[in-house]
Amino acid sequence: MANDTKIGTARLGTEGPQVGVQGLGCMGMSWAYGPTEDPGEARATLERALELGVTLYDTADVYGDGENEKFIAPFVRAHREEVVLATKFALSSDPEDPYKRTIRNDRPYIRQAVEGSLQRLGVEQIDLYYMHRRDVAVPIEETVGAMAELVAEGKVKYLGLSEVTASELRAARTVHPIAAVQSEWSLFSRDVEAGVVAAAADLGVALVPYSPLGRGFLTGSFVRADKELADDDFRRQQPRFTGDNAAANAALLEPVRTVADAHGATLGQIALAWVQQQAAVRGLTVVPIPGTRRRSRIEENAGATRIELSAQELALLEPIAGKVAGDRYADMRFTSAGRE
Repeated sequence: MANDTKIGTARLGTEGPQVGVQGLGCMGMSWAYGPTEDPGEARATLERALELGVTLYDTADVYGDGENEKFIAPFVRAHREEVVLATKFALSSDPEDPYKRTIRNDRPYIRQAVEGSLQRLGVEQIDLYYMHRRDVAVPIEETVGAMAELVAEGKVKYLGLSEVTASELRAARTVHPIAAVQSEWSLFSRDVEAGVVAAAADLGVALVPYSPLGRGFLTGSFVRADKELADDDFRRQQPRFTGDNAAANAALLEPVRTVADAHGATLGQIALAWVQQQAAVRGLTVVPIPGTRRRSRIEENAGATRIELSAQELALLEPIAGKVAGDRYADMRFTSAGRE
């Protein structure tokens, strides 16, 4: 029988919304990770997450060129008072090549993007609006100033940034309060610790780690993306999940397996527990957003919030990231690590 214990809550930023300590990344429900074979199960997963206290639901306008926003829209509208809705702007994809990205942070684009998201989602206000990626040609103060106008107009409630450096976060914070910074953070990806984590802690900004399960790799669900995953699966494009890199990285899961066995837990639960525990370790709010399409996984993920790792277990897991082969993206220029 599933455990129906609700997860705890945390506040995003000093003035942001109260949310469950774990959110839900909705991208994979309709985009990036191969075809969704059972949309009904994905919709039921949204509902089950809410029952378990997950209230932060994360999407973006670029996910399926707006289709992901449309997918979660009926659920969001049905539970508008309970759900904290996060979406993002800045990225657009080339219809001819879905992996080719254009980044825009200018004011006219932002105003166009927010109207598109509001329409697709069928809401009057977005709870948390992120700049998805940084266009270095536009001063970040200018971008955040344009975002702040949306708050003043009531189209957006809180502001967030994704994949920014510590200095970019500090500059943005001089213009308007920032509730959350989203970046990849997991046992396999720790470059965010170079400066952003400390800056966020100092400024009272929450960290929202995406891909806390290493895009599924940390659960042991696949090893070779190029051999095991669908042709249109985004992970086939990521260096650490293919060829010799994948085989080397799979071997790094052994300490995770050791800790999982000690707790009677899954690999994924230990990976998530590690991320959740960084809140206490680093002194800031941390709300990871693992993604899934299945209710059973939501229940498993929620269970990770009740696992506490010992100092010895944290020490055993500590060296993993330093041994990972391959970058998290083929092109790291658009990540905070590419500019930090």
